[in-house]
Amino acid sequence: MGGFNFQNVNTKSFFISACGVRDRKNQRKSPGEINKKWNCECDIDEEEIMELQSDKSELDYERQSSKIDSKMDSSESSYKRETWSRKADFILSIVGYSVGVSNILRFPYLCVRNGGGAFLIPFFFFIIFCGLPLFYLEICLGQFSGVSSLFVWNMCPLFKGLGYLMVTVSALMSWYYITMLCWIIYYFFNSFKDPLPWSLCDQSWNEAGCILSRLSTNTTVVNCSEVFMGHNYIQENGTYTCNVSNIELQTAPKQFWQNNVLHISNGIEESGNVQWHLVICLLVAWILVFLCLMKGIKSVGKVVYFTAILPYVLLTIVFVRGLMMPGSIDGIIFYLKPDFSRLLDIQVWLEAGLQVFYSLGPAWGGLITMSSYNKFDNNCLRDAIIGTLADTLTSFYGGFVIFAILGAMSYEAKLPITEVATSGPGLGLVAYPEAINKLPMPQVWAVIFFLMLLFLGIDSQFGTFETVCSGLVDAFPQKLGKRRILLTASLSCVLFLLGLPFTMNGGMYLYQIVDWYAASLCVMLTSFLECIVIGWIYGAERFSRDIQLMQGRPAPKIFRVCWCIVTPAIMLIAFIMTLTQYQPPTYEGYQYPVFARALGLLLAVVPLIPLPILMIIQFLQTPGTFWERLQTLLRPSKDWGPHPDHLKEDYQNSYCHHKSHNVWNYMTTNIFGPPTCKL
Repeated sequence: MGGFNFQNVNTKSFFISACGVRDRKNQRKSPGEINKKWNCECDIDEEEIMELQSDKSELDYERQSSKIDSKMDSSESSYKRETWSRKADFILSIVGYSVGVSNILRFPYLCVRNGGGAFLIPFFFFIIFCGLPLFYLEICLGQFSGVSSLFVWNMCPLFKGLGYLMVTVSALMSWYYITMLCWIIYYFFNSFKDPLPWSLCDQSWNEAGCILSRLSTNTTVVNCSEVFMGHNYIQENGTYTCNVSNIELQTAPKQFWQNNVLHISNGIEESGNVQWHLVICLLVAWILVFLCLMKGIKSVGKVVYFTAILPYVLLTIVFVRGLMMPGSIDGIIFYLKPDFSRLLDIQVWLEAGLQVFYSLGPAWGGLITMSSYNKFDNNCLRDAIIGTLADTLTSFYGGFVIFAILGAMSYEAKLPITEVATSGPGLGLVAYPEAINKLPMPQVWAVIFFLMLLFLGIDSQFGTFETVCSGLVDAFPQKLGKRRILLTASLSCVLFLLGLPFTMNGGMYLYQIVDWYAASLCVMLTSFLECIVIGWIYGAERFSRDIQLMQGRPAPKIFRVCWCIVTPAIMLIAFIMTLTQYQPPTYEGYQYPVFARALGLLLAVVPLIPLPILMIIQFLQTPGTFWERLQTLLRPSKDWGPHPDHLKEDYQNSYCHHKSHNVWNYMTTNIFGPPTCKL
């Protein structure tokens, strides 16, 4: 769908949506100036000219009579949105938002499980054709509109539910993701103890079968308290033994994780009691989030200089130390060694796509929200490339760091790396602490490692939590705009209380259910609908001109091709494959009961509910026949436009909505841009 300037239309001249030319000077101009510059001479059907002129009259009527609701009415329009103090504030914020714990704890494991270095092929494929185009799209969308993800979809009121979907997913993410920070904080506090509590087998939480480590071939300490009258025997070169043939051996770090940190029950049916040490850590995590976000971007813009940069310093320190350990090079070789036969497995491609979306963070609403605080002429393409590269290269670099350590663990334990490497909390909170025990001054390395994980995780929490806060502020700017500290404190308290079930004995099971289901369907479906709305309903050609209004140049053609064809096709295939290859989660061999899986499916569906409900509401509130209502709801609402006030009126007067009857011309113009004509 293109826009037309009727001030310049005659029987031989019309706006570039039908036949256009680029602004060769690449200068930012007002919407009216851009329209005049893009006029060209072409032959046009007299009937189409009459229809274009008729469309302008219809548009004038729609602007007066349209009753499509806008939450920001005229009495609230005086609210002025903040902007980032410096460009670096925004860049570091999106880097911190995208780069999270999964870059360090999940990506390397996926590489090992899916063909080593060969996994990088589907991973970079999804980065180039899905991740970067969506990253760029959302940054442009937020910066142009100057509103959060909740209201940005006024550009197509029929899909206004996408905003509520994004905010709901971000709220779910803020609710459960901080539990990971809670565990990390507990480990961080315990890192100052001497000896490290996860290096012992004679503590109150240890059970029979506790071994200090898998990493020693000569000496193993086994807790035989339930085997031989409470005595602990030291096995050294076969001199002393205790019969543990009927006991499952577990390392001290694993028993610390299961029995001290989690006090885990036998299943989700046994919820148990809250663990007060975790409650305190959860409270500390929310206090940290509140202190960093209490003044919105003004406070987080200062914090990210520390939280986004320091993890790379700490990661490099750990990497250098890992390279000094024997066997580290073998781990790196194992990490990079490709198994190209795995590329024939569709599951490998699916996992690569999911990792890109969970890591980069498109379709969650965070990118739209943070970019809405940008200045109108900020360079979106540069920021999108920087954010995407930072996330991708951090994942790649993190693999070197983790597998240098895992290679050393494998070398000392004489075990295959596949038996040492695990994913998620098991890698960061069990396997790596086991390696730390063998290092000199283990407390120092433990503090460095868990501080790094804390900073990586809390930056991601900023983005999702800010999406929820900004949505509420945009909905009620006069009431909440000047009460930002109170709003942030209130939301933090509510989510803290709602997060208490994760601190119970059965909290780990609940965490895995929410993590497995909450965004599994929403992310890919939202990405698909984003591309359809921007690429075809609103129109990639018009969106490209919106970008030119901000930056003086339209969107690169490769991105338009991705928005219209490549990315939505990949997202649709991935969504279908996710549905057809669904597998319920398990934890340490535990099979979740039916009610737990039903709860998970409910969590997967809940964010999607606003989409059809708001479609129905919009239809009921819009006057006219069914076809007239549909046409109206597929057009931007009357308050849509660039967020600077001095541009909005000119923008709205310069565009009306018209779709060429020649479908082929419309498609090619929308994807590749209008043909160049002589002026």
